Amino acid sequence: MSQLYDCVIVGAGPAGGSAAYHLAKRGRSVLVLEKEPLPRYKPCGGGVSPMVAAWFDFDFGPAISLTIRQIRYTWCSGDPVVADLDLKDPVWMVRRDVFDHYLIQQAQGQGATLQAECAVSGIEWQSDRWQVMTASGPVWGRYLIGADGAKGSMAKWLGFQERQRRLAAALEAEVPVAQPETAAAHFDFGAVSNGYIWNFPKADGYSIGAGTFRGGEKQNLREIAAGYAQTFGVDLNSVKQFGHPICLWDEDQPLHTQNALLAGDAACVIDPFTAEGIRPSLLTGLLAAQAIDSALAGNGDALAHYSAQVQQEWGSEMRWAKRIAALFYRFPGLGYKVGVKRPGATRRMGQILVGELRYSDVAASAIRKLSGGLFS
Repeated sequence: MSQLYDCVIVGAGPAGGSAAYHLAKRGRSVLVLEKEPLPRYKPCGGGVSPMVAAWFDFDFGPAISLTIRQIRYTWCSGDPVVADLDLKDPVWMVRRDVFDHYLIQQAQGQGATLQAECAVSGIEWQSDRWQVMTASGPVWGRYLIGADGAKGSMAKWLGFQERQRRLAAALEAEVPVAQPETAAAHFDFGAVSNGYIWNFPKADGYSIGAGTFRGGEKQNLREIAAGYAQTFGVDLNSVKQFGHPICLWDEDQPLHTQNALLAGDAACVIDPFTAEGIRPSLLTGLLAAQAIDSALAGNGDALAHYSAQVQQEWGSEMRWAKRIAALFYRFPGLGYKVGVKRPGATRRMGQILVGELRYSDVAASAIRKLSGGLFS
């Protein structure tokens, strides 16, 4: 029998990379399985809160394409609002192929093992360990982390068939541009029902996409995004576009089972208002690593504590985000008027995006203004 790892992690995205880094740093033997070659393209706007740096002891600088201190909002490409983000640290703009691979490389530097281009075909609990079946043969781990994203099979195989989640949809394309406008991240409301369009600049181009987060009528996101891209002089039809599902947080739920945890998008922790996913993925990866390290040390309650901790540290805020999203996307014109154009609102949203403010700090006021606006 081949090596028995302390933990096998399925998926090399932010959650898997974060868990691998923190477990390996604690001296645990870690194997990361990733079905794609690394680095690999990942559809994502690529905005990251700088607060995540506090969870790691290395410099993310090489993985950051550029930083921004400005957000530009529009309503159907008009009625612009430009806000300078008076923040302690600027927002990071990253390309996920670079960012994810860099994080895995840091984990490898701590001793983690990576098997890329290694798809998982099934799992089986064997008395005191997980057997994970791959195209290269079985591997074994005392503990298992499912971090294989919204479309992965780990949640189902681990028995989480009925996860609490709201499925969202997004379309995204990376567009190379010789001299992109890099001053601001752009958000456009009104053209997409129950969502928004974005243009996040990178040092060498744009990430342009559209997402719908509350369900409802069918929309041609490809056509909508292409029309928006033209306002930046970009032809989206000249590049490949990627559609993908997103598992938005909907309710608190158990994320642990027999010697296994879910993390990242597989754990349905994506912000239901903004669809921010990198920060909660990194957070759940960190918490999963702490829990499994504690379990390996003999703490029988460690995995259950992980579920509770995610609910306490993330779910408690997402309840407010869900309430704000329900109002904002139901009445987007009003939301734009009182939630975007109102003085100070954009600064507070920027502070939430980077973690300087919590939804609970502003939710009561935001809900009151959105609700009050319906009758004003």
